Amino acid sequence: MTIGLEHYLFVSALLFSIGLFGVVLRRSLLIIYMSLELMLNAANLALVAFSRFNNNLDGQVMVFFVITVAAAEVAVGLALIVALYRKHQCAHVEDLASM
Repeated sequence: MTIGLEHYLFVSALLFSIGLFGVVLRRSLLIIYMSLELMLNAANLALVAFSRFNNNLDGQVMVFFVITVAAAEVAVGLALIVALYRKHQCAHVEDLASM
C-alpha cells in the first residue's frame, strides 16, 4: 500500500476540522490561538502534498512564506494575550472588548 495524495488531504482536512472546532467551541484565547495555528498547519500540509504530487516546488515556496508570516503572527498574538492577561488576570474571549 502506498500513501497517496488523498491520504495527505484526509489528514489535512482532519487537522483543519479539529482546529475549526477549537475556534468555535472554546472560550480561552490560548486554545483559540493554538487552534488557528493548527488550521494554518493543515493548510500548509495540503500545499506541500499538492506540490509533491505535482512535482512542482511552488507550493513548498508558498509554505515557506506562510510559515514566516505565522512566526510574526505568533510574536504579536502572544504579546496581545500576555497584555490582556496582565490587565485582567484571565484570558477569555469576553475580555477582548475591554482592550
